[in-house]
Parts: sequence; structure tokens; C-alpha cells
Amino acid sequence: MKIKFSLLTILLSVSIVATSCVSVNVKDNTVSHAPQDSKKPKNIILLIGDGMGLSQVSAAIYYKDAKPNFERFNTIGLSKTSSSNELITDSAAGATVFSTGVKTYNGAIGVDKDTIPVPTIVEHLVKRGYGTGLVATSSIQHATPASFYAHVKSRSMYEEITEFAPKSGVNFFAGGGLKFFNKRKDGKDLLASMRANGYEVITDKLPKSPSEKNELILLAENGMPKMSEGRGDFLPNATKLAMEKLSKNENGFFLMVEGSQIDWGGHNNEGDYLIEELLDFDKAIGVALDFAAKNGETLVIVTADHETGGFTLASKDGDYNKINPVFSTTGHSGTMVPVFAKGPGAELFNGIYENNEIYFKMMELLK
Repeated sequence: MKIKFSLLTILLSVSIVATSCVSVNVKDNTVSHAPQDSKKPKNIILLIGDGMGLSQVSAAIYYKDAKPNFERFNTIGLSKTSSSNELITDSAAGATVFSTGVKTYNGAIGVDKDTIPVPTIVEHLVKRGYGTGLVATSSIQHATPASFYAHVKSRSMYEEITEFAPKSGVNFFAGGGLKFFNKRKDGKDLLASMRANGYEVITDKLPKSPSEKNELILLAENGMPKMSEGRGDFLPNATKLAMEKLSKNENGFFLMVEGSQIDWGGHNNEGDYLIEELLDFDKAIGVALDFAAKNGETLVIVTADHETGGFTLASKDGDYNKINPVFSTTGHSGTMVPVFAKGPGAELFNGIYENNEIYFKMMELLK
């Protein structure tokens, strides 16, 4: 009788454990195998290599003198990138799925396919008292960063996007886009609005230490210079500065960092441009991983909104010992893109899934 009781107890225990390790996603009735008792992150750093497909990542292996930071990840997934209205996405729809979880049309910034605004992960977390930051090598009004704090029907509405910044609650902005604040067609001085809403505005150089105030760091009229034009270590240094600032928040933080110009090199079909930007992005990844390793409560996610250029690493003139970067298009492609994750909750990012699942996975971990 004791043996039967013990066996029943074991079976019940297994059943309870199994039940606690899965949860049903009411949104689409899919099952998430997320251990309920696993450690969850306090902070999430989402690094987006705009236009970065697997060949772009592979370029780091061949063109970086040291071991790429991409190789520090053990958890790797693949994301499917189609937008709601086209098989091939653009950066606006591609970033809006990360920020809102909603598949939308190409060109949409923080709105659904019917142009209705959808709350972003940044807006949710600001209300919950998290620290938030956005860093890019484009203007901060460009498609990817804009999708995390603005809601407009078209990505080209740069002045309208900028109007969301003063009351966004974002603690740290760093990138370009100064002219959309102070050289506007409507004559508004949005730098004054930023200051009135508690921001320190910095337009000359990246500070060495964070301010006690929220920060708006704008170091270019529009997009930042290329690496080949002397941008230097802006991206890794801005990432480091943002983490130093946001980690002071006891509730936790969310930081989005974009290597914007990997995409621009792809559009231009310029292999050198793309690779220089990719290696700069890899350096920023290293800064984030080093912080996470010391912090112990930070999840680092690295992915892309789409691939650009149909980029590949072919042989040069049939010589299999020489790599020749080549392109098949000046636009985007529909290939899946990699998702790297390291830190608490990283196991959720294994597998193949739609790109909007990245939003739901992040929100599940930040419950």
C-alpha cells in the first residue's frame, strides 16, 4: 500500500511540475514552454542590427581580427520577418513588431494595420517605473528608434515623430536628428520643450558620465557619420553610458541599441561600408555582454528587423581561400534573421518563430 501511495505521489508531482513549465498564450493558443520558476531578468538590452542577416553576422568571423562577440551566445533562434501586408518587411514595420507585438504594414510607426496607435514596450515600462533608453547611429526619428516612442502612419513624418519625444518618458536618447528639433518647418523649438520636460540637451559630444536628468544627446543634424567618416566609438560608448545611467533604476531597465547603418551599407551595395558598421555593432554587443556578465540580472537579445542587400560571402574569382562580399538587390530580402540571447530567460528565444513573438517573450519575462 505504501508503494502504491509513493508511486501516486511521484506521478502527481511530475504532473504538477509539467503543468508549471508550460503556459498557454491566449493570443494565438500557442504554448510557451517557459519554466515558471526560472530566474527572470530585471533588465533587457535589445540590440538590433538593421538589415543584418546571417551573412552579415558571418562577415564578423572573416573580417574581425579577434573572436566576434556573436560567438559568446549559446542560445540562437531564427525569426520570420514578413510584415502584415508584404512578404518583405521594411524597418518601420520590422521595429513596430518588436515594440508592440503587432504585425503591421510597411512604413507604420507604432500603429497597427488600421493606423491605430498601439502602446509600445517602452510606454508600458515607463508607466511601471522602469528606466528606458534608445541609442542609434541613425537619427532618433528614424524608423527603428521612432517605433519605440512614437505613433504615426508613415515613417517619413520626421517632424511629427519628434513631437512625441518631450513627453515620451524615455530617460536616455542618443543618436542624430537635431534638425528635426530646432530647424522645423513649423518653427517650433522642441529642444526648449525637451528642457521644459526635464531633459538635459547635449549636442557637442558624448558625455563621459551620465547626468542626473533625463538626457537627449544629438550629435548630428540627421544620421550619424559613417564609421569611415570618423564616428569612432560612439555606439559602444553610448551603450555603456546608457547602461551606467539606467542601471541606477531599482525597478530595472529596457535599452534598445540599433546599429542602423549596417542596413545603409546593404542598400548601397557597399561591402566595406556594411562590414565596418557590422564590426562596430559587434563591439557594442561586447559592451552589453560584459555589463550583463557582471550584473547577473540582465538579458541581452541581438537580432535584426530584416536582411538588406541579399548579401552573401562568395568566393573571389573561384578561389575558395578568398571571400568576396556580393549583393543580389539594393533593397531588403525575405530571409529569416538570427536571434541571439544570453542571460536570464534566454531559453525562450530558441527555435523558429514570427518576429512579433520577440515582443511577447520580452513582456512575459518582465511580468
